Amino acid sequence: MRLPRLSLCISLLAVSAAWPQALKEQLHLRVPMRDGVELCTNVFSRASARLPAILVRTPYGKGADLAATYRLFVDNGYAVVVQDVRGRGHSEGAFRRLEQEVADASDTLDWVAAQRWSNGKVGMVGGSYLGIAQWKAAISGNPHLKAISPAVSGSDDYEDRFYSKGGALKLGHRLQWLAQNMRAPGFPRPEFRAFVLHLPIRTSDLASAGQTIDVFQTALNHPAYDSFWESISTRAQLEKVRVPVLAFGGWYDNFAENDLEAFRQLRALGREARIVIGPWAHNMTSPFRGFDYGPASVPAIRRMQLEWFDRWLKLRPSKKPDTPANFFVMGANRWQREQQWPPVEAREVRLYLVSGGKANTVDGDGRLGETRPGSSGPDRFVFDPLKPVPTMGGAVCCDPAIFPWGPMDQRPVEKRRDVLVYTSPILKRDLPVLGPIKAVLYASTTAPDTDFTVKLVDVFPDGRAVNLCDGILRLRYRESLERPRLASPGQVYRITVQAGVTGNVFRKGHRLRVEISSSNFPRFDRNPNTGRPVAGETELRTATQTIYHDADRPSHVILPVIP
Repeated sequence: MRLPRLSLCISLLAVSAAWPQALKEQLHLRVPMRDGVELCTNVFSRASARLPAILVRTPYGKGADLAATYRLFVDNGYAVVVQDVRGRGHSEGAFRRLEQEVADASDTLDWVAAQRWSNGKVGMVGGSYLGIAQWKAAISGNPHLKAISPAVSGSDDYEDRFYSKGGALKLGHRLQWLAQNMRAPGFPRPEFRAFVLHLPIRTSDLASAGQTIDVFQTALNHPAYDSFWESISTRAQLEKVRVPVLAFGGWYDNFAENDLEAFRQLRALGREARIVIGPWAHNMTSPFRGFDYGPASVPAIRRMQLEWFDRWLKLRPSKKPDTPANFFVMGANRWQREQQWPPVEAREVRLYLVSGGKANTVDGDGRLGETRPGSSGPDRFVFDPLKPVPTMGGAVCCDPAIFPWGPMDQRPVEKRRDVLVYTSPILKRDLPVLGPIKAVLYASTTAPDTDFTVKLVDVFPDGRAVNLCDGILRLRYRESLERPRLASPGQVYRITVQAGVTGNVFRKGHRLRVEISSSNFPRFDRNPNTGRPVAGETELRTATQTIYHDADRPSHVILPVIP
């Protein structure tokens, strides 16, 4: 659908005398794309000389004022350009987020460089979708783009925006975004619980947004990581990214794993790349109720970005030593500088699952230890998708008032019999963990397909069980995301669950805990246990799950421990 041109989209020059040097505003300029669609754009500056520019491309409405968060750039000799992406705000065209951003970004960069106020050098900033738009601009290879600074943006549409590394749909995140941003005109905002419980998932876009959403339907048509996802993946095209990258992410953000993976790959390619990961959720300034990581946990990000752009757009040397990776280590509440990801000094430590067959609930007999198990009876639980284990915090998105994120006390979840709980002895010394977490499980099920979840928890001396990271594996993807295969009921499979990333010191007097179950809802969709395509399924069946941990089948979690 081609949107009509809006009368608002006209060139307007306004001058504000409230600033020591007048702020020049060019509002609602039409910027032509190669196919004739025009994107509505604002330009802000304080000087008449040719300036480097900071470009922001957003689907959330550019407004008519210079946002306070960008004033630092204008005050330090940059023009700031803010644009509504195609099909959003006052821009023309149809919003096709998976396909449009590479070409539109390149055309916009060409337009910026051709303006009389521009010196032809452009940097880009922004988080989430605004960060995704930067990666797409970098992939275009446009010569006017000199540096980018994406935040909480990830690098792969399949694993970041729609599915997990284990193939389960990120249901709550995706549907909440549709409800916030893609509702049909006049459609009242629905209750979160109503649309995440809706079946079949195929029509849950109608439940959340009141209309069929092409991008959502496309994602459901491609539940495995096939050639469609690879063709649009930033991660698969990182060799095209030749501009310097300063990235930001959060341990409790949905995109942290692929923020880090992009950094790792760029460094391996010899590119200029820096990353900062803090104790943040998707909104990096949003505090966590009941948790305070100290003043050091809130660095001056805009000032860091200004220095980054000064270096690459104004060719000013860096003011201080430049370390490729900076990680905030929770527990110790300090920053740690590293040369790479994962940290080169990290060593793998295996903690084995042990019980007498009664690890159900926190009151069971599940234990974690460094000793490989001998004879140890398996643990069993019944997974009922009609009564899934509820999500309590973690790396979810996008409105904490509706779908809470970050660290939370997991004890209410640990009271359920469909949650297996394995806890270490009290630590006699600090245990620093920094890197990706994974679990190797020996598991069987009575279903042709099901899910297994893993969560890493820090248990405080007062009993609080605080989540650090988690993950899920849809059993049909046990061999790969590209080649799904249904399971044989009763067969024992050795599976690996990618359980996220973290940086945390388990302090002396604390304990480590691992929770295992088959649901984490609505962070991930419920597996109906039928083996049929999940998107169209309305029947939900129970499954009996078994976790083995003996000499021949030593289930364990792998921690990257810093000596």
